[in-house]
Amino acid sequence: MTFEGGSECWPAPAKINLFLHINGRRADGYHLLQTVFQFLNYGDTLTFKVRQDGVVRRVSDIDGVHSESDLTVRAARLLQRLTGSSLGVDIGIEKRLPMGGGLGGGSSDAATTLVALNRLWGLALSDDALAAAGLQLGADVPVFVRGDAAWAEGVGEDLTPVVLPEPWFLVLIPGCHVSTAEIFAAPELTRDVQRSKIPAFLSGLRSEQWVNVFEPVVRQRYPDVDKALKWLGNFAQARMSGSGASVFAAFDDEVLARQVLAQLPPQWSGFVAKGLNRSPLQARMVAV
Repeated sequence: MTFEGGSECWPAPAKINLFLHINGRRADGYHLLQTVFQFLNYGDTLTFKVRQDGVVRRVSDIDGVHSESDLTVRAARLLQRLTGSSLGVDIGIEKRLPMGGGLGGGSSDAATTLVALNRLWGLALSDDALAAAGLQLGADVPVFVRGDAAWAEGVGEDLTPVVLPEPWFLVLIPGCHVSTAEIFAAPELTRDVQRSKIPAFLSGLRSEQWVNVFEPVVRQRYPDVDKALKWLGNFAQARMSGSGASVFAAFDDEVLARQVLAQLPPQWSGFVAKGLNRSPLQARMVAV
């Protein structure tokens, strides 16, 4: 969608992790993961206005995130370095996804920037090249670039598309910021889960085997997350996404999910969204 003044609007959807295991560590200290990513039809919205002077700037204020450290700005400048493009961009961000929420907000914003500017700057980079660039910005960026619900291994970059049920999710945001670095460094974190295979997951999606190993650590250190999981667990199987703090539960229909949302205690926020096997970002690309 193009707006007056030449700016274009692009989606940056949320993701959830349907489970998250750690199988060990590489020699460089990075954790080896297994997880499944699914997208939601809910997220941030970015606008881009191409500049001819090569300047990259964020034109929206975001509390706690300086423009120079923003992943969208870093993504745009990374593309300039990789391609030698002389073009610039003004980037606007309408934030809906919480920082430190485990929903991939920053990574999704970065991926949308890479994908959109690849088109707007006429770079013609492949998805493989964009995903490789995205990995320099964060382990979750490639899955947003590629746009398919996926089984992920390695540090999160080894992706295999999977076809999943697309239920309605109630996502609950406790209102606390969980430090990913803190949770990865926790001595009590389980790091030796036996490796699993895709068919086993697909045959038992809601089995208790498919846990998030970060969840017990976060529950102990962040009581608000523990309370949110207990409350949501009264209505459906509740799980935490990523390293937290957001938690979610799947429902068979939207009406039921919204009925539970209407009962949400006032100290928390939340939203209802449909699970998607194809990212809204990729749908936007097709629509261009």
